[in-house]
Amino acid sequence: MKLREKVEKQITPQLMKELGIKNVMIVPRVKKIVVNRGVGEATSNPKALEVAAEELAMITGQRPQITLSKKSIAAFKLRQGLPIGCKVTLRGARMYYFLDKLINICLPHIRDFKGVNPKSFDGRGNYCLGIKEQLIFPEVSYDNVDKMRGMDIIIETTTNDDAGARKLLELMGVPFKK
Repeated sequence: MKLREKVEKQITPQLMKELGIKNVMIVPRVKKIVVNRGVGEATSNPKALEVAAEELAMITGQRPQITLSKKSIAAFKLRQGLPIGCKVTLRGARMYYFLDKLINICLPHIRDFKGVNPKSFDGRGNYCLGIKEQLIFPEVSYDNVDKMRGMDIIIETTTNDDAGARKLLELMGVPFKK
């Protein structure tokens, strides 16, 4: 069963019962997923940003947006407005497809994986997950990787409390550490 169908048919009624919610519109849902990749070496090597953006496009199935620096920092040789990273915002079917792939294929590929950190909620029902290498995704070939680059995955939910968001993610299959 696909993740979106599972959320609609099984998880939503279960959350309504467990959280004591009577209105289906109040049930916590995943609103969007933002995949962010900072490329610090882009100031000296613009080709690195292109490679990182291509990999992000392969992983997510969507063209990334280039992010620019907001401040000038002399110690990092960084000027305001320089391209410094890339990000993708996933919604709808692509979001559920990416989350399903992340939970069932990518996270189990991590070496010595014991679960994701349950303390990575921000206090407003959003969960942030950091990945150290892009090789856990099946779209990325080891031969085409020039350098290991990580990424941040932010899962934004419609609820404002961490307990409801954690329950939602647990029911979706996110493996939290015990």
